[in-house]
Amino acid sequence: MTPPDAEAFYVRLDDHRYIPTEHTRGPWDAAAQHAGPPAALLGRALEERPGARTDMRLARVTYEILRPVPIAPLEATVTVLRAGRGTEVVEAALAPEGGRPVMLARGLRIRTTEEPGPAVADGPHLPAPSETSASPFFGVPWEVGYHTAMEARFAEGSWLERGPGACWLRMRIPLVAGDAPRALDRVLVAADSGNGISNVLNFERHVFVNPDLTVHLQRHPLGEWVAVEARSGVDEAGIGLADARLHDEKGPIGRSAQSLFVAPR
Repeated sequence: MTPPDAEAFYVRLDDHRYIPTEHTRGPWDAAAQHAGPPAALLGRALEERPGARTDMRLARVTYEILRPVPIAPLEATVTVLRAGRGTEVVEAALAPEGGRPVMLARGLRIRTTEEPGPAVADGPHLPAPSETSASPFFGVPWEVGYHTAMEARFAEGSWLERGPGACWLRMRIPLVAGDAPRALDRVLVAADSGNGISNVLNFERHVFVNPDLTVHLQRHPLGEWVAVEARSGVDEAGIGLADARLHDEKGPIGRSAQSLFVAPR
């Protein structure tokens, strides 16, 4: 099926089924999605399933990227694994219609307090997006994809520099056609970029892909911009870790981590 021509990452077919557009396309395979958009889609499924409690918020989500996510119709299913008074654990799966799951998400939702409590800041602020300049993505062999659907502004480093980096990311289009972008969409669509922001190896000589992603959120972002302040390390055995602090313009909002599989091309 040809992806629809829509200014969004996905077109909704019904409550569970979606068609990806070409804006989901990642930089490595013309037939596969960047992991950011499907991660955000599963985040929505965890938060918005029928009967979901409105007094809880997603505090942690771990993704298992089982295989490349195709640019093809997908179905999201949700299962409640544990429901308690103060916390619940929910699992969502994304699969092509009639196929095996390609991505799993297990989320921890925590009950929020009715009255505001003490807030403790966690770390320094980054330079605001307005204090940085637009940063084009590294060369991608197709004109449209995740790299054109996201606006990037580096506060430290760049896509082409090796080592730690800090990049502000903003969605140019909504996650789902007809729906305004939501706070959780904005952070989850950006969090999988930590590996690329903090790359420590030559793209042309090495593969370094992440088979998982974990995001912890002490609060959900405010505003349109999310920053990923990341650094990567790689062991000689070919296993690495990309660790990132996540920010909005008010300050840190949480962390993300990606295990890395590293190999020569």
